[in-house]
Amino acid sequence: MTINQVVRIENGVAFAISFYIYTQLDFPIWLFFVLLFIPDITMIGYAMNKKIGANVYNLGHSFVLPLLLVICYFLFFNEYLLLISIIWMAHIFMDRLLGFGLKYQESFNKTHIQRL
Repeated sequence: MTINQVVRIENGVAFAISFYIYTQLDFPIWLFFVLLFIPDITMIGYAMNKKIGANVYNLGHSFVLPLLLVICYFLFFNEYLLLISIIWMAHIFMDRLLGFGLKYQESFNKTHIQRL
């Protein structure tokens, strides 16, 4: 088994765990699937150029912002922050399961998962 396969499998497991946690918190399941692809709006940066596109896309597809939302959830006890964070992280796990990852500036098709 290659490193790429191991990384993809572990992200698949993380996606399943994210979905399980989401369902255990009694959030509407339909909302999970409606919001699952919202982080892909970060592809809009590619309308400007590859460099801006890669930076905006990577900001939306790294774990920094969803984990900040988790911290804010613990500070403000707003369950919507947790809902958004779980779905956002699930999206990242799903992307990496499918072989999509953080983008390199030279091309939208070049990702860190492909280089493993």
